[in-house]
Amino acid sequence: MIFTTPDLKIYSSQDFPAYLPKLNSLYDDLFSGGKGFRSQLVKWISQSLSIPSETQKLLAQTIEFIHNASLLHDDLVDRSHLRRGKPAAWTKYTPEYAVLAGDYLLARVMVNLSKFGNIELVQYTAEMISDLLEGEWLQDSVVGDFFIQLEQLNRIHELKTASLFKWCLKAPLVAIQYPNRNVIGLVEELGSILGQLFQRSDDLLDYDVRNGENKAILGDLKSKYLNSFGSFVCQGKSKADIERLVQSQSLGEFKVNLGGEATFEALLKEFDAINSQKIQLYFHLLEKLKEQLQPSEVGMIEFLRPLPDLLYWRRK
Repeated sequence: MIFTTPDLKIYSSQDFPAYLPKLNSLYDDLFSGGKGFRSQLVKWISQSLSIPSETQKLLAQTIEFIHNASLLHDDLVDRSHLRRGKPAAWTKYTPEYAVLAGDYLLARVMVNLSKFGNIELVQYTAEMISDLLEGEWLQDSVVGDFFIQLEQLNRIHELKTASLFKWCLKAPLVAIQYPNRNVIGLVEELGSILGQLFQRSDDLLDYDVRNGENKAILGDLKSKYLNSFGSFVCQGKSKADIERLVQSQSLGEFKVNLGGEATFEALLKEFDAINSQKIQLYFHLLEKLKEQLQPSEVGMIEFLRPLPDLLYWRRK
């Protein structure tokens, strides 16, 4: 099997040892249902910089290996039974195999990047993986804390979610040793905002807002995790009110406990307004980036411009 993003072959089952058939079978299941969105981001940035196709493939493969390794570990830690509509790897192949498969992907990342020979890229990728794991550790530590503040969640999201988005935009520049550090700094800021927007939007799916993916309703809350929207609507409420909210067994009950449909919609509007300010900052930084790019590189702007609509508003 060959796994791809549009127009870019990323990796095949031949990248993994044939003498480990169960590992290959696990990866076939894991990778076949993914959208490859992060590797697509890598491709868009790489193409605007005229990066060779082999380097594009290495970068795209790297982010997919890291992302899918994190999914293998996350599903086991969270005891999630489904991934992309199929049984999670730990339920089908045992928890031990899921852990080993995730670890193996991360090991392959370092082997492949070491062969590439760019020490700055190796170091940056290792730092990103470290951030990702710290974010997961922090998130697991707040499960059951229904009084967590939005600022605390922002820190978790910066480590766990935004670190991946920042890597997608910055790694192609690092790979070719791009000389303009201002450009590198700006794409990092843009990646951070995109990661935050994606996480905020993903958290709204739990409350059936713009839920085109049909994500399970109140799945986070029932797992005793108060996500960003949940934390936002709990701000300023009494302990008794919060305890009543988090014990809701359905979205309808949650809205009643919150004060009704109109209250829910008003708070959603406030939450969207806060994130719209992040989107305005994103476009401001995008204009600054355009001023720094060479004429041959400005195609990058056209790739980056629609991303807030796609990631936060879930518009195609």
